[in-house]
Amino acid sequence: MMFEPFLIEPDETLARRNVERLVQRNRQAIGEGGPANEIGSVGIVGAGMMGVSIAAAHLAHEMPVVVTDADETVLAALIDRIAAELAQQTGATLDNAMSTVARLARATASDREVAACDLVLETVVESLSVKRAVYRRLEPRLRPDAVLATNTSTIPVSRLSEGLARPSRFCGIHFFHPVRHRSLVEVVRGERTGDAATVAAARHARSIGKMPIVVRDGPGFAVNRLLVRYLSEALEMLLEGATIAQIEEAATWFGMAMGPLRAIDEIGMETTLLAGRQLWDAFPERIAPSPLVVTMVKRGRLGRKSGRGFFAYDRPTAWDGPGEPDPTVEQLIAQWAGAPKPLCREEMAARLILPMVVEATLLLEERKVCDPRDVDLAVVFGLGFPARRGGLLYWVDQVGAGPIVAMLRSLDSLGPRARPTALLLEAARTGRRLYDGLPPGLAR
Repeated sequence: MMFEPFLIEPDETLARRNVERLVQRNRQAIGEGGPANEIGSVGIVGAGMMGVSIAAAHLAHEMPVVVTDADETVLAALIDRIAAELAQQTGATLDNAMSTVARLARATASDREVAACDLVLETVVESLSVKRAVYRRLEPRLRPDAVLATNTSTIPVSRLSEGLARPSRFCGIHFFHPVRHRSLVEVVRGERTGDAATVAAARHARSIGKMPIVVRDGPGFAVNRLLVRYLSEALEMLLEGATIAQIEEAATWFGMAMGPLRAIDEIGMETTLLAGRQLWDAFPERIAPSPLVVTMVKRGRLGRKSGRGFFAYDRPTAWDGPGEPDPTVEQLIAQWAGAPKPLCREEMAARLILPMVVEATLLLEERKVCDPRDVDLAVVFGLGFPARRGGLLYWVDQVGAGPIVAMLRSLDSLGPRARPTALLLEAARTGRRLYDGLPPGLAR
């Protein structure tokens, strides 16, 4: 059968050993300390779910934080929310978590207190104008050697830095949701980001137990370009008549930590819609906008945070409950779905995974990521790609580029979404491994 490579199980011992090597390589590349490890306090602007989770991640490693928000009601409840999240992240009792928060955290409405920190990280809404307004307010108050950073997941860092007095001290520090379960952090280097800020941000992420990778700026950076391909293809299959259960089962059968539709619920329907639009604007030939997500947002089915998405949740704010199938969502899907197309489990898995392979090789061709091993570190620790397969591009090398290209050719009806890249075609022609790096002349 065409998708037989999906039935082949790799040598799990060797695959997991590869992941261990990726981790060790990252530690050696980033370093554990040194003169650039200059951050001793962090200011966080924006106390939504991400801001609170990021604050707790710092407190878990004894890093002082100052958190602010424009909403006084949010500020009033902030200490309790951070303590609850810290207890979840560390397994501490709520009393012990509250003691840590009282000792190391401060909720404030004062820009001066936030700006006194070594690193100021903005986590406000995904709006260029709102984020720039924060920077205009805070940058004049920062020390010249402080790092100003954004947790944006969709807006290019270089655009956000326009108008800054010290763009060399500005970068992206992109945490992944939920922070307690995702150790990856993307350090995004904008066009004018300096070496010192990049190194300081990466070493800081390492100091709070995260796995930093440095990526070049661009829409979606690296991980979200891969993630949106995974989510977008799942939404397309829903509209082709596949069921939620079939799609989720194909993903988890392959080994993904979370199926794509459950992932959308965790991320949030509004965030998925926004990220999808941003990447569709940048890559319209490869991203298929889904009317279903728009419908879900209009109906208030925003995912776990609203208690309803593709699944139903009894505890919307908890991250430890799986959610239950929600039959009422089938009525919304039926408004857009066509007649069911017969797809086997292996073909569904191929539809989910192979577009990520295409995007990963484009990232390498564009030099957004310098090494295929960084892609694999990102997918294992940021997207929940199965460690037993060694990483996305490690898996491609084990299967062989030839079979990968053949499977993509069989999905030719998907158009550019499944079109083999120059790197894949060259690897199939020559037998070259992706882990060998870009051959001469392929970098864009």
